[in-house]
Amino acid sequence: MPEKRPMTARPRPHLPMRPAWLCRNCAAPWPCGPAQLDLVTEFNGHSIALAFYLASSMQRAVNDMYGLGGRPDPTVRHTRFLGWLSLARRSRRAG
Repeated sequence: MPEKRPMTARPRPHLPMRPAWLCRNCAAPWPCGPAQLDLVTEFNGHSIALAFYLASSMQRAVNDMYGLGGRPDPTVRHTRFLGWLSLARRSRRAG
């Protein structure tokens, strides 16, 4: 009889739930802190590609908000989706 191995739960990814753009895992505004770490790891060495991905996500979030009847604040959206990128790049250089 084969040995039974305990099942380990895989961590749930921190992905956006549309149209609200909240994290499916922690319900924080996406990209939440863990999603930011995951994205920096996934796009390691490709910061321009990450910026394009986030800008595209930001545009979809803005479109979704208009679709829900909201009026997105461009400064808030920029800070949320792209504002943290320069901090991530600086911390990688310092480390």
